[in-house]
Amino acid sequence: MAPRDIPDAVRESRVATLAGWEARGVPRHRLRTLVRSGDLVQTRYGVYATRAAMVKAGASPRLEHALEIRSAMVATGEDAVVSHQSAAILHGLDLLHPPPAGLVTFTRGRKQHRSGYNGIVFHSGTLPPRHVMKWRGIPTTTVLRTVIDLARILPFMDAVVVADSSFRADEGLTESEFQPVLRSCSGRPGAGRAEMVIDSADPNADSVFESCLRVLLREWGFVPPETHVTIHGASADLIVDFLFREQNTIVEADGMGKYKEEKDLREQFNRDRLLRDEGYKIVHVTWNEAFRQPQVVIGRIRKAFAAKGPF
Repeated sequence: MAPRDIPDAVRESRVATLAGWEARGVPRHRLRTLVRSGDLVQTRYGVYATRAAMVKAGASPRLEHALEIRSAMVATGEDAVVSHQSAAILHGLDLLHPPPAGLVTFTRGRKQHRSGYNGIVFHSGTLPPRHVMKWRGIPTTTVLRTVIDLARILPFMDAVVVADSSFRADEGLTESEFQPVLRSCSGRPGAGRAEMVIDSADPNADSVFESCLRVLLREWGFVPPETHVTIHGASADLIVDFLFREQNTIVEADGMGKYKEEKDLREQFNRDRLLRDEGYKIVHVTWNEAFRQPQVVIGRIRKAFAAKGPF
């Protein structure tokens, strides 16, 4: 189709329903032609996005989800606020178990009783204005409210992952800022669990795996370790993931992409040698070990605790 044959509305970054496109001067027979040419793309039943909107969405997973959100909003026509997992994605928070592709989550007032739509989850609840913001024009819960909402409904480990990541997403965020939001949600289902999550959150957590491993250690009865401690050695200062100071034991969370090249292994070997020279016992834990053989991990750490010398 020649450029002059594309309606001006279709040249913009836009998402609309069939009725919305008709209101913009694109009748249904014309819309079908535009779909065949790729100038309009169906994003959900009865909803079509322009080529420009699709290109923009392809720039990042966050923008791709934003397009899914906009498509859901025009499809439902409801005055709802993006919340929970969808809000987490927009804010750049980590999710241990992301929602299936195409699934979006909203919060709407308790008085709205309309059933859900395919690929859309509605949570009931009132949102104070201070708990709502705009993300590129999309009404969404704030980072603080998003973390608390997810902490109320997710498994403990998943919730801690979200809470920890909020400090990485907003470097100026402090633990005390969660307290007013917690108080406003007091009495709601899961409010007590949300308090436990925030109490367990760690601004020092550097990755999803560190958050998971810390929760795993908690579940096995370990006293919370010090996190991201600087060890002042004779020849270098080294930051370690977890330090059990009383047992003189360091636990390192080795993420899936930590050792990409041979030099990474050499550096880790030298680092461990320096730490052992300072008298520390060291246990490395991988993602697969933590989730597939946690008892092996726990046994190794307890063995290190019991060892008299470097481990």
